[in-house]
Amino acid sequence: MSEEGLYEKVLAAAAGAPLTPPKAPRPSASVILWRRQAGDLQVFWVRRSDALAFMGGWYAFPGGGISRRDAEITVVGKPAALPSGISDGQEADPLLSDGVHRTPPTLVPGLLVGALRELFEETGLLLTGDALPTHDALAEARRRLLAEEADFGPLLAELGVSLSVDELTFAGRWLTPPLAPRRFDNRFFLLPWPADRLQQPQVLPGELDSGEWVVPEEAAARWSWGDVVTAPPILHALRVLAEDGPEAGLPRLLDPREANLGPFRRIEFRPGVILLPLETATLPPANRTNAYLLGDGERVLVDPGSTLPAEQRRLEEALAALPADSLKAIWLTHHHPDHVGGVAAARQALGVPVLAHAATAQRLAARGIPVDGELQAGQRVVLDGPRPFPIRVLHTPGHARGHLCFYEENGGSLIAGDMVAGIGTIVIDPPEGDMDDYLASLESLAELAPRVLFPAHGPPIRDAVGKLRHYIDHRRWREEKVLAAWQNGVRQPAELLPVVYDDAPRQAWPLAERQIVAHLESLERAGRLVD
Repeated sequence: MSEEGLYEKVLAAAAGAPLTPPKAPRPSASVILWRRQAGDLQVFWVRRSDALAFMGGWYAFPGGGISRRDAEITVVGKPAALPSGISDGQEADPLLSDGVHRTPPTLVPGLLVGALRELFEETGLLLTGDALPTHDALAEARRRLLAEEADFGPLLAELGVSLSVDELTFAGRWLTPPLAPRRFDNRFFLLPWPADRLQQPQVLPGELDSGEWVVPEEAAARWSWGDVVTAPPILHALRVLAEDGPEAGLPRLLDPREANLGPFRRIEFRPGVILLPLETATLPPANRTNAYLLGDGERVLVDPGSTLPAEQRRLEEALAALPADSLKAIWLTHHHPDHVGGVAAARQALGVPVLAHAATAQRLAARGIPVDGELQAGQRVVLDGPRPFPIRVLHTPGHARGHLCFYEENGGSLIAGDMVAGIGTIVIDPPEGDMDDYLASLESLAELAPRVLFPAHGPPIRDAVGKLRHYIDHRRWREEKVLAAWQNGVRQPAELLPVVYDDAPRQAWPLAERQIVAHLESLERAGRLVD
């Protein structure tokens, strides 16, 4: 096989194919409960269960997606601070548009009901315009709703109450960045909830692990030291509430442009790790490669992968919003085109050196892409800033010979490149790919015990060690399937496909065949392919 394997040819072919339009984001709502206790402002946030596929283990405010049945229920009253002109479907903030779907109005059908239903499900609090039912009646209604034994509307009728939204205050709107197919168009609402109110929030184990009242400044500090993982809108709300409180801070919540980085929302899930999803020709179902800005003073840019001029301009505008001369270098995880497609343009526009592993530099030199210096395995780079930002360079071959990961030591964040995927899969395509090297690299990363994985495709992964162990176990399980079929006399990779990848769609088989080749090479080296 030529040096350019099937995987790289597939990526090259993807460059000429139209991208699949994104799905419309699902409307959702969150409620920020707040109170003043012993002179301190407190908010109520919850920790999502580790078992959840979406943002498992993350901290958030009570809320969730809107159900179709929510639109069938009426509410009494109207929240404060709703923007004017909410029926025309237009919003001033371009970050609320994904470029395909028309931005819906702020107050879509069912939104307010969904906000109150989620609040009831997750905390047991019910906002009504009527006399409050008994504690036992509310508890039983909540149990039935969570067990899906009854719908919200009929339960309200049984309780003899109607929903009231007069106590809510609209507090801004955020759109989930295009990291994965599952996206939300979320509206936030403030709700004062003093400690002497009869009902108090109570989290039941299930989708949530816990809930607590917390001082916003302390919650933001826990994030800054890497103790919790939360999403940018939660962090923004915490900072605004800590600085200004819910009344004076409302204008900042309603207009969160201060949280932007040029044309991007500032997607900073962990301190000093800013994610910039760039549209690229990559392996479906992904359609973006995550570039990363690392550091909190001096910074490096990882993997500017887009070949699209519009995306390259957006990246340049985002970097122009940083303090002058703060960007020191461009680092590359490996040579694949969806990771280096914008390197030459970025190098020219930014005037900073490009650094990579020697094997990556060699591959890129053949394409006329200059690399100015090498990153060495085990090298430790400390970026200057409010506090030093140490990054360890890790050589992790397997997917590519020169593949690097970058481990941020303060918070345990791992920029994982194509070692794992938040969406899609990782292809091991010999001779560039090597299954033994890949599994050894995964083992070394798991032994490092990072706290959060930041893949090149898809959202961050909080259970880092669990994900790495899952990848190792899955590959070894697949290899045993290859060995069992080979011992049963099925020897050719193409003939092994229906047996080994019976769980994969046929359109994935050409690349799956390359995985089989990688497994066979590994088994042969181990002396296990014995007649």
